[in-house]
Amino acid sequence: MSNEALFENAFQALPLVAILRGLRPEEAVDIGAVLYEAGFRMIEVPMNSPQPLESIKRLAASLPPDAVLGAGTVLSTEVVHAVRDAGGRLIVMPHADTEVIRAAKAAGMYCVPGAATPTEAFAAVKAGADAVKLFPAELVTPPLVRAMRAVLPPELRLLPVGGITPTNMGEYRAAGVAGFGLGSALYKPGMSAAAVADNARAFVRGWRGES
Repeated sequence: MSNEALFENAFQALPLVAILRGLRPEEAVDIGAVLYEAGFRMIEVPMNSPQPLESIKRLAASLPPDAVLGAGTVLSTEVVHAVRDAGGRLIVMPHADTEVIRAAKAAGMYCVPGAATPTEAFAAVKAGADAVKLFPAELVTPPLVRAMRAVLPPELRLLPVGGITPTNMGEYRAAGVAGFGLGSALYKPGMSAAAVADNARAFVRGWRGES
């Protein structure tokens, strides 16, 4: 199965990306397991975490093959190749560096760059972005999302990241987003696997509109 087909299946299963900033390699297997059990199929380990490539390797070795793993805060083409070699298939960026986007696509990976304006989003799409991370979502509010949605390609998936909680997902969805990236409200360094599992289930309920 191609990486794009794998991501499509993962996205259809649950369009939420777990952002495990600060994850340590020794935690990776347990945290990954509870996220997968809760329904998550997309997990990123930001590159400013301790030994992120080792964590990605452990996640890739321990989770079923339908899990899409990768790195966040990717800032260079060299990192793209290192993530691929560690077993990652997803590149997430805080910005819209077209060189990094093209490198990710050339490596056969799924790429979600960050953008906060239509100009950045259009540039990312032109470079080959598969989806766009709206970052920081605290600034890209639902009314702004709605305005961007009116001019961006209708098939482009927008994923707000930053300050997303189970209770504010609905207003973003109503504005036209396709999913979310979830950070500290899902996982913080030192958090137990049981606590992450509770948070993960709360986000799944929030996405499904369940109380």
